Amino acid sequence: MLNFQSLFSVKNHGIHKIITILGIKIKFKSKKLMQKQRFEGIERDLRSQRRTIAQQKSMIDNLQEKILVQQETISNLQEKIDKKINNQQNKINNLTKQLNYKIQKYLPHEKYAEFLKDWYFEKTGKFLNLDNPQTFNEKIQWLKLNDSTSLKTRLADKYLVRDWVKEKIGEEYLIPLLGVWDNFDEIDFNTLPDKFVLKCNHGCGYNIIVTDKSKLDIDDARKKINTWMNEDFAFRNGLELHYHDIEHKIIAEKYIENSGNDLYDYKFWCFNGEVKYIQFLSERNTNGLKMAYYDSEWNKQEFITGHKLDEKILTKPENLDLYIKTVEKLVKDLSFVRADFYIVKNKLYFGELTFTPFSGCEKWTPKKYNLQFGQMIQLPTESRKLCEISQPR
Repeated sequence: MLNFQSLFSVKNHGIHKIITILGIKIKFKSKKLMQKQRFEGIERDLRSQRRTIAQQKSMIDNLQEKILVQQETISNLQEKIDKKINNQQNKINNLTKQLNYKIQKYLPHEKYAEFLKDWYFEKTGKFLNLDNPQTFNEKIQWLKLNDSTSLKTRLADKYLVRDWVKEKIGEEYLIPLLGVWDNFDEIDFNTLPDKFVLKCNHGCGYNIIVTDKSKLDIDDARKKINTWMNEDFAFRNGLELHYHDIEHKIIAEKYIENSGNDLYDYKFWCFNGEVKYIQFLSERNTNGLKMAYYDSEWNKQEFITGHKLDEKILTKPENLDLYIKTVEKLVKDLSFVRADFYIVKNKLYFGELTFTPFSGCEKWTPKKYNLQFGQMIQLPTESRKLCEISQPR
């Protein structure tokens, strides 16, 4: 008798199913087992990929860390390089200034015009016409050579000009004087207030503004002042010869300011004793110096000279008409001068008189105003001879 199991049997082996019929073995793949095997394979692949991703992420993290370290190193190196470049550039600039100063100081008088033409071209990129000057900048150059009078020397002196201001408009327009000295070591800082301004009287930019005396570096201040005191400003920037005969002094003035640690400059551009335009400067100590020009009726103008335009329209000063009359009284009979004042709490304070703004290299925008301002300057018919200028000290 035949045994059914001997004729037909089913056995599972892994993913295979073996069916035996009459001793013949037929091998089939089990679908469920195949799916299980496939899922197990996928799971193994995923685990392998996760390990690979983890390894790669670790490598990336290590690379990023190395890159950050290298970037920091490069940044430090770049900072050192930039610092060295800046130091070298500053040295070059200082040497160039010293060389230009010496060239101007020891230049024979008969070479002044030739030098000024070369200097002017270097500064502006334009040829200087001294025979028939037309623009503002050209006429300022002409005036340097031909009208550096003793009166201009007196009025450019930040100490002696105080007597002129007192005589012409009154002492109340002067910033209170705290002291005057012939050399730095004469200054007794114990007698000065916590806030004050130190300046030399014989040029522009020779200022140290002190807002906290306890933080003043005396040695640094001494170094700056002594350097300035040994300079003849007439030969520092394009032969501003009216500064040459000023007797060098150090003065200290009361510190004044408007609100917000700012000081508003009102520069009155005067032609033949008449105020034509007012240059307003602000944000000197805050966001960077800005400027705007107004006419004598306080209409804002479209032009600027050098600095960034102050977009806002300033309210007309309350006593503008009085200020203009006061300034015109001060500059009467002067062909051209820029009279610099400050207004603090509606009070007018005298700053200085400037005969050669930006040494006659103003950057006019639009350029047509260089000619327009030039037409307002009437050159004197009699000029001062260069031989009248004393030899350099």
